[in-house]
Amino acid sequence: MEMEWIRRRAYKARLYPSASQKAVLEAQGHVARAVWNLLHERYTCREGGIAKRPSIAEMDRQLRSARVEPLPGWEWLGDLPAQAMQQILKHYLRSWDRYFKGVARPPRFKRRRFNMAVDAPQAAKLNIKRLNNRWGLVQVALVGRMRFRWTRSLPGISQNCPGRITGARLVRDPLGWHICFRIQEPAPAVTPIPGPPIGIDRGVVNTLALSDGRGFAMPPLLSSGERRRMLGLERKAARQQLANRPSPGKPKPPMSRRRRQTAAQIAELRAREVRRRNDWLHKRTTDLAKSHRLIVLEDLRVANMTRSTHGTVQRPSQNVRTKAKLNRSILGMAWGRAERMLAYKCPEFGGTLVKVDPRNSSIECARCGHVAKGNRVSQAASHCLTCGHAANADTNAAQVVLQRGLTAPKRCHPGVRGDCT
Repeated sequence: MEMEWIRRRAYKARLYPSASQKAVLEAQGHVARAVWNLLHERYTCREGGIAKRPSIAEMDRQLRSARVEPLPGWEWLGDLPAQAMQQILKHYLRSWDRYFKGVARPPRFKRRRFNMAVDAPQAAKLNIKRLNNRWGLVQVALVGRMRFRWTRSLPGISQNCPGRITGARLVRDPLGWHICFRIQEPAPAVTPIPGPPIGIDRGVVNTLALSDGRGFAMPPLLSSGERRRMLGLERKAARQQLANRPSPGKPKPPMSRRRRQTAAQIAELRAREVRRRNDWLHKRTTDLAKSHRLIVLEDLRVANMTRSTHGTVQRPSQNVRTKAKLNRSILGMAWGRAERMLAYKCPEFGGTLVKVDPRNSSIECARCGHVAKGNRVSQAASHCLTCGHAANADTNAAQVVLQRGLTAPKRCHPGVRGDCT
């Protein structure tokens, strides 16, 4: 079939709108959020409301009518392009389909926050044009032409770049506005990788410890000056929250303007940290996927591992501060994101990803297979009580993971195999 030779990708580029264009984009983002909330309220209304959910055609007709002939006070619906409003309905119904399939949570109301999104589903109206090696122009409905950073070839515009652009999505995060181009391109021919198999143990000291003795530790994501600024902003936010606390018996006061500015500055530093973490993970996982025909990982449940340990009043937990610090370290290493990156990169480069049972991998000897808590001498050293094998604890665990992966015959889906039950 033709679709077997097509792969879908997204290319994210930084937008540089003017002050007036930025105001229009933010207005569209707020309208898109309001339309989503109205759809969710109408779709989930039960007691005291509609007795039957409207059909998709009826919901689409009502959205069109509300935008073209708005009621008094609802003229702001016209700030959003018609195609973007229809795309909100598609995304909303698709979110329910994903929920019923068991792959996502049900849709919820969207809060007013930093992140916004506006769809531009018609690629023909984008009118993408390349200015030079660094800049490009894109046309957005009701906004105008905006500059974006050109960092890679785009199909249909660049030479020797097959494929096509099917649409775009404008998103805003604490770092500003970006545009995500939806791209369909021919899938390249996959050839088997001659590299040796490798096992990976994920940790908080060495983010990725390999079975061949190598280890990749995530570097500091913020400079010393940025860390000092982050600490000062967090203390400032704590003081502002304390000064803005509600009086007994009175409702909670709204967030002040200065407190919102402090929160925006903190979010900008956090977003910069996330961007650098993703960049480091992409580079490491791409090198691994290109160099090894088989990569073995532990099938970790990161959400369960980082669950809060405060407990209840009847059964309070112990060492809460220590566990909270460990949870922050685990989440800071982005174990789940690294696994998702390898899951799609391994088949793309002709390799296979295997996920195995993680139980006792840190206290099992890679040489003789003896399992005992005493094998783990310290956080960094492992010494078998039976055969005397001594090695780095992370390297030993990675070798155990590799041995388990070499005997995992069950295949979950193309490119990934292991115990997925």
